[in-house]
Amino acid sequence: MSASEEILAAFTAGLGIENRPVEFAGAGTLASAYAVSDFAAASIAAAGLATSALTDDAAPVTVDRTLADRWFASALTPAGWRLPSPWDAVAGDYEAADGWIRLHTNAPRHKAAALGVLGVPGDRAAVERAVLGWAADDLETAVVGAGGCAAVMRTAAEWSRHPQGSSVAGEPLVHRAAGEGGPQSAHWNPEPGRPLARLRVLDLTRVIAGPVATRFLAGLGADVLRVDPPDWDEPAVVPEMTLGKRATRIDATLPVGRDALERLIAGADLLVHGYRPGALDGLVSADRRRELRPGLVEVALDAYGWTGPWSRRRGFDSLVQMSSGIAAAGMRWAGADRPTPLPVQALDHATGYLAAAAAIVAVGRMRREGVSTSARVSLARTALELPAEEPVDLGRLREPAAHGGSRIATPWGAAELFEPPVTVGDVCLAWRRGPSDLGSAEPRW
Repeated sequence: MSASEEILAAFTAGLGIENRPVEFAGAGTLASAYAVSDFAAASIAAAGLATSALTDDAAPVTVDRTLADRWFASALTPAGWRLPSPWDAVAGDYEAADGWIRLHTNAPRHKAAALGVLGVPGDRAAVERAVLGWAADDLETAVVGAGGCAAVMRTAAEWSRHPQGSSVAGEPLVHRAAGEGGPQSAHWNPEPGRPLARLRVLDLTRVIAGPVATRFLAGLGADVLRVDPPDWDEPAVVPEMTLGKRATRIDATLPVGRDALERLIAGADLLVHGYRPGALDGLVSADRRRELRPGLVEVALDAYGWTGPWSRRRGFDSLVQMSSGIAAAGMRWAGADRPTPLPVQALDHATGYLAAAAAIVAVGRMRREGVSTSARVSLARTALELPAEEPVDLGRLREPAAHGGSRIATPWGAAELFEPPVTVGDVCLAWRRGPSDLGSAEPRW
């Protein structure tokens, strides 16, 4: 059994679906201390198998490893224009008095929290000097306590002994729970080759993992409406993470915004959200969501897991890599003098495809049995399925060989979209709506 097949077996077991044979074609291109290319191919294959289960003939699934790597990096290449850097000028790894720490400062409020704790302006040299005066654990605690995002670099052994690492290790890969019954969707009308045609998906996710999940659903025909707060932006990833979706803005902290959000929930078939445990309930409680839409299927994602002392902690892929030992293992593997992350944000992408698979399984069950299902996944738990690489160096990320693709229009200019990395029989995985700017649509179905 290949590494991709072994990882896929763990993914399908977690999803509760049949682990049928998948054809893996092409070659992996990602060099790392971990088998990232196999990880990428397996997670996409899991979404493919979930899709296959919706078809009448259990359609065969093929994954192109080279294209899987490409989609884990960036599926879309601007033609004649450039994306901004995905990182704020202050974001990154810093040497503290006793180790390394990563500050995640892309969001203005997270940057303000870190700078406030350090007592310096937003100048990288000043931040470097200030961090050197802190013990890494103390700074992590202070930044997180101030509402910011930070992670100390730990080894895998240290993470396994940490209360949060231990708690996550005891969680299932996919938390699945059957809920109440409800009416069949009045909107979902599968077509030949488009198994999720007009399924209404309310997307309350941002950055990468959640948007990857809903992008895959949009590729199968789902009507995906993304909702962001008024002040949120992520310009480096919006073009590819809004592919196939409409995007609106709502301030759900205001009565008028909460009413608008409740109307969207009432009209949805599937809710995908990336809120930390309990955070969505502060806007619209679970009881209220069930009242608004009986039988609503919900899929949730978070960073550090759903149990343990850090379950409510803000987190991102790069931070989980630091916490869980991935960056430390990369540093040893590369013989580097600083933390070495994976060559792509693989925890985000793999968790996104797992979330998409869980959503497809859940809506399929709703259609067959009339029972709603909730599912939860996390970056930290997904990370435990990432196996060590064999001692072979594939070189740095290589541009895939010519695989074709298509020219698409975006609000920022034309772009090249790579071919999909997976085929499922005669299913048409295609995005008939191009990317959209945040807030460009009205908050209605």
